[in-house]
Amino acid sequence: MSKPISKKEFDRRRKRLLEQMTPGSVAIIPGATEQRRNKDIDFPFRQDSDFLYLTGFHEPESLLVLLPGRAQGESVLFCRERDETAEQWHGERLGPERASQMLGVDDAFPINDIEDILPNMLEGRARIYITLGEYPSFDAKLIEWVKTIQQRELHGAKPPGEFVALKHLLHEMRLVKSAAELRVMRKAAAITVQAHERAMRECHPGMMESQLEAELVHEFMRSGARSPAYPSIVGGGNNACVLHYTDNAASLKDGDLVLIDAGCEYQYYAADVTRTFPVGGKFSKEQAAIYALVLAAQEAAIDVCRPGTGFDKPDRVAMRVMVQGLIDLKLLKGSLDKTLTSKAAKAICPHKTSHWLGIDVHDVGDYRIEETWRTLEPGMVLTIEPGIYLSELNKNIPAKWRGIGVRIEDDIVITKSAPEVLTAGAAKSIADIEQLVGCSG
Repeated sequence: MSKPISKKEFDRRRKRLLEQMTPGSVAIIPGATEQRRNKDIDFPFRQDSDFLYLTGFHEPESLLVLLPGRAQGESVLFCRERDETAEQWHGERLGPERASQMLGVDDAFPINDIEDILPNMLEGRARIYITLGEYPSFDAKLIEWVKTIQQRELHGAKPPGEFVALKHLLHEMRLVKSAAELRVMRKAAAITVQAHERAMRECHPGMMESQLEAELVHEFMRSGARSPAYPSIVGGGNNACVLHYTDNAASLKDGDLVLIDAGCEYQYYAADVTRTFPVGGKFSKEQAAIYALVLAAQEAAIDVCRPGTGFDKPDRVAMRVMVQGLIDLKLLKGSLDKTLTSKAAKAICPHKTSHWLGIDVHDVGDYRIEETWRTLEPGMVLTIEPGIYLSELNKNIPAKWRGIGVRIEDDIVITKSAPEVLTAGAAKSIADIEQLVGCSG
C-alpha cells in the first residue's frame, strides 16, 4: 500500500491556486454527482478530478470555494451533513463539522445551505473562476445567483462582472506532478505491470477475451486498486485493429495476436499500458516483423522524451521508424517523406503516439502554447504508444499480413536527464513474451 497524498499537499495546492487568482475574485470547483445506472441503482461513484486534486475528498454532493483575502478563511467546503439513517445504508459521511480538521479547509457548511450562503460570498467579487459546462445544472444555479445580485445593483449590490475559465490555471498545475503524485503513479504502474504479466501467463487458445480481462481485474483488486482506470481493451485477432474495442466477447484463437490495453486506477491516479502477444505463445514470421517494428518505434520515441523536447517529437520519431519499416516490408510504397502523410500510412498508423497521464487517463494540460508545441519539463508524465494495424478490411494489404494489430504502450516520466519508464517491468521483447505466455499451465 502506497502512502496517500498528505493533507499538507492538498493545502499547498489550494494556496498555489489562490496565489494565481486576481484580488477580489472567487473560484468555484464542484464535486461530482452520483449517476443513475438503472432504476434505483447508481454507478460506482468517482469524484471529479479537479475537485479531488484540491481537496482529496471523495464524497458526492460537495463544492469547494476559494476566496482570496477572505478574513474568515480562504478555502470553504460545502458537503453533506451527517445522517445516521443514510450512513447505516451507505457508510459514514465526513460532515461539515469535521471537514476543517480532516481536510485542512478553513471553513465548511452543509451543502443544503448553499443557496443561502454562496450568493453572499459571490457579492462583491469581481471575477468568478469556474470551468463551465462540466455540471450544467449547477452552472444554471450560479448564473441565477449572479442575476439576483445584479437585480440589486441599484441598492448598492456589487455582482461579479466576469467569468474566467478555471482550467487555464488549475490544469497547468496538474500537468507537472509532485514527488507524492509520482510515488502513487509508480504504484499504479507496478500493479498494472503485474496484471499484464498475469494475463500473459494465463493466456491460452480457446479462452474468451473476457476471461483474460478478468485476470487483469483480479490482479488490480488484489493489489489494492479498486478498479481499472478505463474500460479494458482485450482484442484477439482482427479485434486488435479496432482501436477502442471493449466488447471483449470473442474467443482467442491459436495463431492470432491479442492486444491488451489496460491500466489500474490507484488512489485516483491512472496507469495506461498496452502489450501485444501471441495467443499460442509463438509469433509468426509476419507477426514478429510487425511487432519488432512497433517496438523499435517505441524505443526511439522514448529516447527523445527529455526536457526541452517538443511534445510532438516522440510521435514524429515513431512515425518515421514505422513508415520506413512498412516501406521496407513492401506494405507501403514511395519515399519516406511523401508516404508519411499519405492516406495509406494513416490507415495503418492512425493515431498519435502520446497523451498526458495523471488523475485522468487522458490527463489535462494543453499540448500547444499559442499554436506552438509545448516543450517537455521534469515532472510531466505521458504515454508512448505507437501502433500498426493491418485490418482484414484493408484489401491493399496482402492476405498473409491481415488481422495483425500491434500496439506497445508505456508510461513515461520526464526527468532532468533520461526518461523514467514507470512500466518497464512488463515483458515486451519477443523472447521475454514467448517465454512468459501460457507458462502457468
